[in-house]
Amino acid sequence: MEKVKNNAFTVDVEDYFQVEALSGAVNINSWDKFECRVVANTRRILKLLDDSEQKATFFILGWVAKRYPELVKEIAAENHEIASHGMSHQLIYNQEIDVFRKETFDSKALLEDIIQRPIIGYRAATYSITEKSLWALDILAEAGYQYDSSIFPMRHDKYGIPDICPVPHVLKTPNGSKLVEFPISTLKRKFGTIPIAGGGYFRLFPYFFSKWGLRSINKEQRPFVFYIHPWEVDAEQPRVGNISLFSKFRHYNNLDKCESRLARLLNDFQFTTMEKTLIDLNLLKNNN
Repeated sequence: MEKVKNNAFTVDVEDYFQVEALSGAVNINSWDKFECRVVANTRRILKLLDDSEQKATFFILGWVAKRYPELVKEIAAENHEIASHGMSHQLIYNQEIDVFRKETFDSKALLEDIIQRPIIGYRAATYSITEKSLWALDILAEAGYQYDSSIFPMRHDKYGIPDICPVPHVLKTPNGSKLVEFPISTLKRKFGTIPIAGGGYFRLFPYFFSKWGLRSINKEQRPFVFYIHPWEVDAEQPRVGNISLFSKFRHYNNLDKCESRLARLLNDFQFTTMEKTLIDLNLLKNNN
């Protein structure tokens, strides 16, 4: 079968010490004390994309963009899409509404100022738009985002809306606005839902299983969204102590295998940006 041409490859640009799995040991106020490795690691992913002649959407954390605006410009100059990952990588359902609103507007304005182009896409930290935080969708629409990719259609201890439509669609926000949603891809089977689309799942499952799952989605003639983080190609990153064995497993499992698996993935599937994928699905207008 011919490869589906509009799968979306996405990168959540944050550093290793900013992830939710380590938040119990790393306070946000101490982030500036850590060795930053996000620039070099993001460039490793950029090289993989360049080698395979494919494009991606980079959801960039405002904290990173403030400190490394040249990295944002570099990504945009290579014709990848720039989108927002918020400002501070906090779980939305633990934030005050006014704090989230300010960060949502600020991150968009910051990125637009750096690349001098509109920012139309958003992804929440740790996919934390859930039933408890659907109000966030109204703020995204209010801020002028055209699409969101924050909802995981499965049950998880930190995220998920199991019964949401699992394919890209236009949703109505609680206050009646419209927003395009590209949920994180999962594979539905009789025995349950398989989270197959990237991150820790991509590192946990053997590559052949990830390839089977993603190919199964394409065989249904629908695109998937794949996600990865720059720190996931960095097996040499400093280790953070005082975390649970489960968190240690979630964060450090198979870091040494991830980069080579990504190279195989980019050879086995065709990818483009989130924006282009949604345009191809007639869910967004092409304003270029």
